[in-house]
Amino acid sequence: MRLLFPAIPLPIPALEAPTREPWPVWSGSTAQPVRFAPLAEVAALSKKAAVRLWHRARDFDRGTHQHGRHGGAVGHTALQVLHALIFDFLNHRTGRLDPSYAAIARQAGVCVRTVATALKRLRDLGILAWVRRCAENWRDGRFVLEQETNAYAVLPEGQWRGYRPPQEPPGPAPGTWGEPAPMLSAVAQAALEGDLVGKVHVLASDPKDGLAAALARLGRAFMARNA
Repeated sequence: MRLLFPAIPLPIPALEAPTREPWPVWSGSTAQPVRFAPLAEVAALSKKAAVRLWHRARDFDRGTHQHGRHGGAVGHTALQVLHALIFDFLNHRTGRLDPSYAAIARQAGVCVRTVATALKRLRDLGILAWVRRCAENWRDGRFVLEQETNAYAVLPEGQWRGYRPPQEPPGPAPGTWGEPAPMLSAVAQAALEGDLVGKVHVLASDPKDGLAAALARLGRAFMARNA
């Protein structure tokens, strides 16, 4: 007698589909190589551009400060983080800027969570941009993606949101300190001389002045006639 069993599929370990664990990387991370642009390509300067950008960011914060509130649009903490990025981690020759949150926190003197908040503010203001990166690897025979540090770029002040560049200070008013006094013409200087010899000498000192040259020749002829 043949016993009939219901057709229940039995799992075969060798043919089971492997369970995929979620890769511990941020969404939007790329495994493609990132090209860092030197700051010279951004602001036509090199290390001087970093100093200039830092002062512009500080002026941005001061210019947006409101009475009764702490700091301006950038904020003291974001300025600390930006200072650490520009002066402690940025390679001014290659533009490489990819520190970890922990490294930024150590240099800026804040906690890692504060670094994340400050970076977001800098990005929202258009001062900073970054690309999330990951690396392809194999672990225990499985393909995995591993999170790497972000690749950052400091943007020029022309892309900052809400930033107004400072106006150039006006030049000195005419006749005030800092502006040289107008030079008298040779004819006017000759009029101040007391004798004819001095007048002729002054008139002849400016050969480009046709009137002065003609008067100098007339003076010499007059002196020759009297002699």
